Amino acid sequence: MTAVLVVGCSLFGLVVGWLADPVIARVPLRQPVRGPVGPEEQPTPRSRRLGIAILCAVLCGAVAAEYDDTWVLPAYIVVTITLVVLAVIDLEHFLLPNRIVYPLGLVSIGLFAFAAVGDDNFDAYARGLLAGVIAFAIFFVLHMVSPRGMGFGDVKLSFVLGLSLGWLGWGEVFVGLFLGFVYGAFIGLALIVTRIRARDQALPFGPFLVAGTMTAILVGTAIIDWYRGP
Repeated sequence: MTAVLVVGCSLFGLVVGWLADPVIARVPLRQPVRGPVGPEEQPTPRSRRLGIAILCAVLCGAVAAEYDDTWVLPAYIVVTITLVVLAVIDLEHFLLPNRIVYPLGLVSIGLFAFAAVGDDNFDAYARGLLAGVIAFAIFFVLHMVSPRGMGFGDVKLSFVLGLSLGWLGWGEVFVGLFLGFVYGAFIGLALIVTRIRARDQALPFGPFLVAGTMTAILVGTAIIDWYRGP
């Protein structure tokens, strides 16, 4: 059953990732997702579109393998695909659109509530909601202190990240958000050292938060166990 579920979720991620191209291309430009291609819209290279679809497929398959016997799987599949879409948009436009972030927040609250009922795990749901609020508050303070270092889109997305990680545990919340900062610092430094990016050139933070969150969702427990030791 696990193998069938993994294959099914991988195919689902592949198809949705491929079909997400209009969302990635048009939402940042405030254009309707449906309808003919506008005069200002550049055609998406098939290689990039295929790359996004494959990434969604791989991540959805990995999530299915990790959470195959739980009711929380639908929530993590939706979160995974949407986070990939947001990361790509942020890389290209330095933007995390409200048209995606807000619906993701509402849908996530509903899907994790569904998981709480199915898995009879309301403690995890309450912890997730609390973690989402705490993450939002921390990121809001960071934004107020350094608006250039963290955009408000990252602040709004932090609730979903906290909710998704908080369902798993407080350790996963720390690991996921901490790794987001670590990824950002190391990659930003590498780009500066290699002169691909100037010191004063902005770098979107959303993709690193997404990478840290997905790392914690997939292997966060293993990281925590390794840190604690035998």
